[in-house]
Amino acid sequence: MNHNIYKIIFLALVFALSGCGGKNNPSATIENKKITDGHIQVTHAQFEQSKMLLGSFEEKQFPDVVIVNGMIDVPPENRAVVNATMGGYIKSTPLLIGDRVNKGQVLVTIENPKFVTIQQQYMEVNEQLTYLKAEYDRQITMKVENITSQKSYLKAESEYKSAVARHTGLDKQLRMLNISPSRVREGAISSVVSVYAPISGSITKVNVTKGSYVSPATEILEIIDNDHIHLELSVFEKDIMKIKKGQKINFKIPEASPETYKAEVHLVGASIEATRTIKVHGHLEDESSNNFLTGMFVEASIITDSTIEKALPSKSVIVVDGVSYVLVLDKNESDTYYFNQVEVVVKESHDGFSIIENKDDFKPNTQFLTKGSFSLLGD
Repeated sequence: MNHNIYKIIFLALVFALSGCGGKNNPSATIENKKITDGHIQVTHAQFEQSKMLLGSFEEKQFPDVVIVNGMIDVPPENRAVVNATMGGYIKSTPLLIGDRVNKGQVLVTIENPKFVTIQQQYMEVNEQLTYLKAEYDRQITMKVENITSQKSYLKAESEYKSAVARHTGLDKQLRMLNISPSRVREGAISSVVSVYAPISGSITKVNVTKGSYVSPATEILEIIDNDHIHLELSVFEKDIMKIKKGQKINFKIPEASPETYKAEVHLVGASIEATRTIKVHGHLEDESSNNFLTGMFVEASIITDSTIEKALPSKSVIVVDGVSYVLVLDKNESDTYYFNQVEVVVKESHDGFSIIENKDDFKPNTQFLTKGSFSLLGD
């Protein structure tokens, strides 16, 4: 029994040791690197197994950018505040924040006895018009035949035209209240009027409840149509001369996603605000593919120009204790690469490449370890 146990333990150790030293374990191979006379030595086998790469400086395009903040917004025509034409009490308010509404849809109903009074006055004036029009026409005929006085003619004319003016004014008031004058003429009088959506969009504010009184100054609801959104960016005065229509914008919504989105400068403001900033309006490249909401905070970079710089892949630069290093190939002898660890200063990075500020310290044909540096310097 004991003999079998020892045999199992022995076999387990053999398999464990063979697994650690196997050719398919690149990390274990790199852990066996040698450092001699300041050189980091990597055999050709280790180099291939770890899929390392050598490279030199490459000319890359780096953008000159202006960093700004802003927000997602909509044009003024895509935002509507709903008010009551006349005061009254809210009879029904079936909508909630977030509900989608269509233009012309009933939002709330308002009740007020004054609505009845206006409709009564309209009906009364409407009925008077027939008589006053007939009397005015009669006076015109009689005046032509010189059988009426100037006073009677002017009185008939004044009464008729005053009635027309009152009728027109009351007609406009009814239409502003969304009451049909033709239905009033048919005798349909109501103390309740409906308020309709002026645009299609989503409800973003509801400021009333059933039974509350609203005046014409009360903001009942707010509707925002997110079908067309834009960037509203604030650019400091010192940078505004660099900004021009058509420049590209890269922006992020830091609170919602790490993804970078694209936009373009569409308008540049013509006045400076109290904060010494100027508004810049940007159009998104693709509005439909993302669920942006009005008011989202934006971090943006406006690309004002670009320069060609010699750079290295950012993965070739390893930061150790706050200092940046690269591995420079010193020599390749037998089956071994010899690398020197050299300090560098990174000016800026973009799109996976970094500008090395002290690039003049290196010869034009210098070879760098562009892939795999972390496994050698990261520990």
